[in-house]
Amino acid sequence: MDFADRFKFGVEWNYKTVTLFAVLLFLPNLLGMINVGTAIGFKIHFFQIAIFIAALIYGPFGGLLSGLIGSFYSAIIMNNPYIIIGNMILGFFAGYFCRKRFNTIVAVLLAFCIQLPWIVLTDFYLVGLSMPFIYSLILALLVSNILWAFIAHHSYKPIKNSLR
Repeated sequence: MDFADRFKFGVEWNYKTVTLFAVLLFLPNLLGMINVGTAIGFKIHFFQIAIFIAALIYGPFGGLLSGLIGSFYSAIIMNNPYIIIGNMILGFFAGYFCRKRFNTIVAVLLAFCIQLPWIVLTDFYLVGLSMPFIYSLILALLVSNILWAFIAHHSYKPIKNSLR
């Protein structure tokens, strides 16, 4: 795969691929409403699964667009517009590293490492969140990202094959 191919959507556009893409663009908004508490004090987030599947099927720009459009609800509810850019970073780089043939979990962890400075800087300096809260958020996102990367890795191929 040459450099330019990593940035293509990588699908043949038809009603199935357009419909799935539209769902994956808006689904993170609905999944962003779901957070499940754990016994050790942080919440599992659900929105990432749609971003990761979009990144795996539609590549870096699919992940970026899913992060962009799919983050509006969370950004509005939390009064934090920086969430949108953070999730665009996560989706783009997850798709990019997957296209470079990294394992999905590794690709997501690398994308999260790139996203992490954005989260810390914007949440601390621009939103005014405390560092203990940000540490808890980072842990929640890390665990959620690993969980959803694993599930996305095992579910995107059947989903992609159904688009034919």
